[in-house]
Amino acid sequence: MKIIKLQHHEIPPYDLLLLADPSYELVEAYITDGECYVYKENEDIIGVFVIVPLSEVTVEITNIAVRGDRQRQGIGKKLLQEAIKVAKSSGYEWIEIGTGNSSIGQLALYQKCGFRISDVIKDFFIQHYDKIIMENGIQCIDMIRLRLEIQ
Repeated sequence: MKIIKLQHHEIPPYDLLLLADPSYELVEAYITDGECYVYKENEDIIGVFVIVPLSEVTVEITNIAVRGDRQRQGIGKKLLQEAIKVAKSSGYEWIEIGTGNSSIGQLALYQKCGFRISDVIKDFFIQHYDKIIMENGIQCIDMIRLRLEIQ
């Protein structure tokens, strides 16, 4: 098991990135602005996360995903912990993440890892996505923003 940073010339694992964010255009935008890290086992990419600087002191995890057949095995938590470690070693004081109001499992994971809800962006998913997103029988409408102090 290893987590490595992709170089800008390497093709990111779009199949995984699109699991967490169904908008190819948005994924492309933050891949360009950020750094993509992949979790590999025997050269197979199992998970991914992308971090993007928001300011001199704050970085955002814009995408985090684990391959469907490997979910619920603690890999998402490892990816989240690695993203925090990368942000801290880069000198950031805060790390943020956003998810949908319907992303119950993700909301639980982020809070278990110390993130606290900091904001709600009303109607985010209605305004930025053409298709209706449903999770856990709930329509994804609002973005829940969470942050963690890492200094």
